Amino acid sequence: MFPVSILVATTAMASGVGGATFFSPIFILVLRLDPDVAIGTALITEVFGFASGLFAYARKKVIDFKLGFALLTATVPLAILGTVVAGVISPDILKVILGMGLIAVALSFLRTPEREDVRMMDASIETQYGGDKAETVLQAANGEQIRYTVCNRTEGRIIAGIGGLFVGMISTGLGELNGYFLLQRCRVPSQVSVATSVFVVAVTALSASGGHLVRFIALGGDTLTTVLGIAVFTLPGVVIGAQLGSLLSEHIPQKIMERSLGILFIIVAIFTLGEVFL
Repeated sequence: MFPVSILVATTAMASGVGGATFFSPIFILVLRLDPDVAIGTALITEVFGFASGLFAYARKKVIDFKLGFALLTATVPLAILGTVVAGVISPDILKVILGMGLIAVALSFLRTPEREDVRMMDASIETQYGGDKAETVLQAANGEQIRYTVCNRTEGRIIAGIGGLFVGMISTGLGELNGYFLLQRCRVPSQVSVATSVFVVAVTALSASGGHLVRFIALGGDTLTTVLGIAVFTLPGVVIGAQLGSLLSEHIPQKIMERSLGILFIIVAIFTLGEVFL
């Protein structure tokens, strides 16, 4: 798991996908762990990888913390609820939910807006909600002043809350939902959308992983031993991989990465669902 975790974290950080999206299927399909144990262990591992990316965005000063904390009021409680649900429902049902979640993530990658479309949305946000009309002004570390007005706040909390529930249950979904909401519905500029989404996902994943860890400690015995036995190798691996991924992201075309991962997640989803239905 040490070299595998380096590879996973490198890919996750280069593509912007949460590492748990990769680890959960690996733990279920390869290590044959129960789905709830696999998902909890994946989230615990992901938190360490996300911390590196969060630090980088914080240094750039492009995180909208006010918006982030508003979304966390919905994501954190529902993520903890998701951890409870994951511990009580049937493993087969959890596999089905995970498989469907992976398909949703894959489709989000295959339908990612072109870079030119993102530039047009940024320009539209600046025209309609920036300038003197802006309610939010961020001063980035590079000196750039980013001005915008957050729209559809209630809708955003609802969408983010659903994503938080899925993070607790199947370890993925929040980042993809946030990406759609913040840029296309909330009208937040793309660089702030990405950075704020990383912040929200990191804190939500931390809350969900804490919920899973408490349950593992309560179960004790073989379950806790298995989780710790995996984590002792995956945690240092994702710390190394996160640094490599941040360097790799500058040299691989983002569109090729997104299309490749979309196809990969569909294949993994088919295998996950196949374990239940075949």
